[in-house]
Amino acid sequence: MTTYFGLVHKSRSGFDITVPDLPGCTASADTIDAARRAGAEAMRLWAETVVSSGRAVPEPRDLDDIAKDPDVAYEIKQGALPVALPLLLDAGRTQRVQISLDAGLVAAIDDAAKARGLTRSGFLASAARDKIAG
Repeated sequence: MTTYFGLVHKSRSGFDITVPDLPGCTASADTIDAARRAGAEAMRLWAETVVSSGRAVPEPRDLDDIAKDPDVAYEIKQGALPVALPLLLDAGRTQRVQISLDAGLVAAIDDAAKARGLTRSGFLASAARDKIAG
């Protein structure tokens, strides 16, 4: 899993997040935690668009290198909060796995998946993405 750093900024309506290593990759949310999740989702969509156009996703810089960027240093000095964001890209193929869960939990997963119009696998994948994104 690749990790990028985003910068969370306070805005009039909540919080905005930008990803310095991915130009134009931004998101907004009501809370810092929601901004982190929205930033991770925005990165995934940004990267999928870049890859589908035949280009490569830029390699992430570490926080020390990002902080040396004058624009980023200025934003941090103005109160931007650096946060780590995981980039979760689909591989474009499924992989069958065997897991063991309590029968009651499986029933609850199936009910929640059905209520959302998802399969068990789709629900578990979505829950895993949410948990990894923080």
